[in-house]
Amino acid sequence: MKTQLLAAVALATTISAWAADPAPTAQPIAHTNAQGLTEEQVIESFRADLMSKRADIMAKGLTLSADQAAKFWPQFEQYQKEQDAIVDEQINAIQAYADNYKELDDEEALAYVKATLARDQKMLELRKKWLEKFQKAVPAKVAARAIQLDRRLSNVAQIQLSQQIPLVK
Repeated sequence: MKTQLLAAVALATTISAWAADPAPTAQPIAHTNAQGLTEEQVIESFRADLMSKRADIMAKGLTLSADQAAKFWPQFEQYQKEQDAIVDEQINAIQAYADNYKELDDEEALAYVKATLARDQKMLELRKKWLEKFQKAVPAKVAARAIQLDRRLSNVAQIQLSQQIPLVK
């Protein structure tokens, strides 16, 4: 169970390219763990691969001039770094939840859900902040499209992730 959740977390929380590619299964985690890698190394490997795919989808979804691209992409990389901090919180919470979801009491269940909602709010605030910054680098429509693409990728990833995480018992 924990291995499957780690695979789902690693794949989904990187706001991956599932919009373009089929969702990977848990087999890569099991195979990689057989090679002696830690869970953190597996997650980081998935993150790097999928962030590359995410950037590719974003690049294909945005039409940027050379000047716009020179201004936008460094900002987008910073945005991703800030987003990663929130994603790391989610990974840690899901790992703890995977270990204990069958035994959660009422207080712990509420705390888990409230923390999830708080992370959702952080992500919303981050997007608002970066929408403003993106508008200084590119036209408003391009900035809006970038946030839309990012949200769509995030939503697809969250749907995939939610299918792997059991509900509170």
